[in-house]
Amino acid sequence: MKYPLVTAALLACATPLGAHPHIFVDTGFEVIVDAKGRLTHLQITWAYDEFYSLLVTEDRGLDPDYDGVLTEAEVASLNGFDMQWIEGFNGDTVLLDGGEELALSGPQDVETRFAEGRIISSHLRAVEGPAPDADGLVIKPYDPTYYTAYEVTQKVTIQGSDTCRARVKMPDMNADLRALQQDLSALDANTDPSDVGLPEIGEALANEVVITCDAS
Repeated sequence: MKYPLVTAALLACATPLGAHPHIFVDTGFEVIVDAKGRLTHLQITWAYDEFYSLLVTEDRGLDPDYDGVLTEAEVASLNGFDMQWIEGFNGDTVLLDGGEELALSGPQDVETRFAEGRIISSHLRAVEGPAPDADGLVIKPYDPTYYTAYEVTQKVTIQGSDTCRARVKMPDMNADLRALQQDLSALDANTDPSDVGLPEIGEALANEVVITCDAS
């Protein structure tokens, strides 16, 4: 996840030791399929954890009365706060066809709301190039560094097809991966895992959304 520099500084100061990852995002997808069973778009939802949401709103001077309720104008000012992506950033969302990554557009139709102390944003991404058959595609939301942890806990739905389904596959938590998790959790909040020889494990810990479609 790419986030504002001021908020990053707040995270570094406010996050306790042993708290890697630092941002937790409940994720959902709407998979948009055309009449020929081809996946054309992904509608992606990110619901940020309460602590990160608090840091963002405080950084922006929102909710000055600390009642946990934002005005319409305050919510509107948040729209797009997490969509200022640097060149080459893949949006922490990977779409795979037979193991090959498919290109996705930048974020479109961005919407943001605030509920129960959490910022919830959504954006649309189009498949660039020929739309692939939806059957067998895999969606993986993850930050390679595992600084941000994405978990598919929000709804995953299919739009445009009655023959396609989506299931969420959890990572295979073997002993080596658990040991790496423990090593990461012991790091100081300001330490880059690569600086101490730890590999990037975000992909290994990623949930997978697997699309299957019945033959027409």
